[in-house]
Amino acid sequence: MNSKKIDFLISISLVFILSLAFVLLLNLYFVSKFEFVQKEYFYFLIFLIVFGLIVFLLFSKNFIKTMFRSDEMLEKEIKNTLHELNIPVSTIKMNIQLLQKSIKDEKDLKRLQRVEKANENLLKLYENLEYKFKKQLDKVVFEEFSLSEALKVSIESFSDIKKDTKIDIFDEDLTLYCDYNGFLIVLNNLIENAIKYNNKNNPYIKIELNDGILSIFNSGKTIDTKNIILVFDRYFQENQENSGFGLGLAIVKEFCDKNRVNINIQSLNHGTKIDLNLKNIIIKNHK
Repeated sequence: MNSKKIDFLISISLVFILSLAFVLLLNLYFVSKFEFVQKEYFYFLIFLIVFGLIVFLLFSKNFIKTMFRSDEMLEKEIKNTLHELNIPVSTIKMNIQLLQKSIKDEKDLKRLQRVEKANENLLKLYENLEYKFKKQLDKVVFEEFSLSEALKVSIESFSDIKKDTKIDIFDEDLTLYCDYNGFLIVLNNLIENAIKYNNKNNPYIKIELNDGILSIFNSGKTIDTKNIILVFDRYFQENQENSGFGLGLAIVKEFCDKNRVNINIQSLNHGTKIDLNLKNIIIKNHK
């Protein structure tokens, strides 16, 4: 428990003790001055309890106001910091793209690719941090949106890395109701993994929708059966040589659990398939 919480609890406890002591003293004073019958004393006791609650709220108001003012200032500072963090990340990405066009030396290009990968990881961490910050402050907004449009946005965001990866996608559509930004992060993580761990010779991804279940299949290396229950653990990576931090599927699982979206991973002979049961967040079918 941090010092701020300890100070707040101590302050509220002191206010409560002082309010209780004040009410008890009033009770003692009136009981000694007046003779109450049982019914009258019952009403008097209710009055004292209500009066004591009002006194407690009035005294604690300043402490609560100070606490919320501190949180508002912290929220403002974090928002400003996150915004400022996004600027250099975007600048690095833009300059990497410019350098890739002018640099011809193979070793320099490999170094630049490592910088690009590190910047991508930094951008991903920034997006996850921003989303978690909004969740902690209850700023997450539920809204209706098109599943097809969300998939389109997600796939387009990987246009620079999917290269010759063939992606087959269903034609129908669904209207979903949930946290759009959170759902987009889920799609981004799953599609990025499908691209990253695909078959290098003939990369292929198939996205299907059957009876409210969204399936994302990639033709890459299958997941070891003993690791399937571990892939959702934070920081877990089946291959430690892979880039990244092992956070993607943990973030996916957290969103799914909160929104009652059942997620299932199947390790097939010719690839990996992830199913998302969207039935609990479906609004209606589009015709």
